[in-house]
Amino acid sequence: MAVPPQPGDGRPSPERVIRVGIADDQAVVRMGLRALLEREPGMECVGEAVDGAAALILVRRTRPDVLLLDIRMPGMDGLAALRAMAADPELRGTRIVVVTTFAVDEYVFAALQAGASGFVLKDSAPDELVNAVRVVAAGEALLSPAITRKVIGLFGRHGAEPVEGIGTLTPREREMAAWVATGRSNEEIARELTISPDTVRTHVSRAMVKLRARDRAQLVVFAMRAGLTLPS
Repeated sequence: MAVPPQPGDGRPSPERVIRVGIADDQAVVRMGLRALLEREPGMECVGEAVDGAAALILVRRTRPDVLLLDIRMPGMDGLAALRAMAADPELRGTRIVVVTTFAVDEYVFAALQAGASGFVLKDSAPDELVNAVRVVAAGEALLSPAITRKVIGLFGRHGAEPVEGIGTLTPREREMAAWVATGRSNEEIARELTISPDTVRTHVSRAMVKLRARDRAQLVVFAMRAGLTLPS
């Protein structure tokens, strides 16, 4: 049974709007994102930041549900800010969506390891950006197939490494974690395996609990680090 959102846990409840912060050094980008959010029902922009240091202040002051974060900014960049947020237990309720002009590169790899929940391109269609906010606010990961394939390749070059709790997973939970690492949704996995989405959701949830994964994106990281692969 799903656990209802608790106050301060970072997950928006049906009764309240999704609160979003914006961190980007380009004023035109911030203006466009703010305009998009403010005309979208059920969302509000709680503030803007021009660099990583200001983004940290913004998150600490407003505790948004989602932060749209540029990685390449002057001074303290987005990656440093992301790592600082992930290291602060009081800020972990804020989900981070990296908004970048670069579809796949080492920054994406590093951001995923540091705790990003998703990625969107700055030239994405408005409905894609809005969907990104909603998906990540709900605790899901937002990883396109292209980004997922690139990240898998990068992890593969580093080789498998120990992941705490991986040995406690059942064979089915290991399989589900490996499927999640392909970037597929619960519904897509269910179709591939001819089982119900609820069954997939149950195994994925149990794997997340055992690995202490903050969200689906972190489960992807753990599965890749552990070298989990789909059954042949």
